[in-house]
Amino acid sequence: PYFIDGSTKLTQSNAILRYIARKHGMCGETEEEILRVDMLENQIMDFRMSLVMVCYNPDFVRTGGGGLSPPGVLTVCPPSQLTFVDFLMFDVLEQNRIFEPKCLEPFKNLKDFMERFG
Repeated sequence: PYFIDGSTKLTQSNAILRYIARKHGMCGETEEEILRVDMLENQIMDFRMSLVMVCYNPDFVRTGGGGLSPPGVLTVCPPSQLTFVDFLMFDVLEQNRIFEPKCLEPFKNLKDFMERFG
């Protein structure tokens, strides 16, 4: 995708999302929150990539799929204000639920997040 805002021209989904988030104060308020948002953004991208790798694995059916579970780091982060990574996380979790509808069953916090956010 691409995004144009006056003289600013951007490509890449996350760069666009971060630009919009910065304009609206959704990247964290304190240095600690900003660092946490940065870490979560990258963790979510790793999580997304793990689903992509499963989807493109020709041995998926033969090996029984396996191992789809949200990363544990997401269950220990303290609550904070809404940031752009909440949108990223919702998208990734929704993709995982499309792939395996019951994948969030063991994760109450993530199920609650999806209900609140959706």
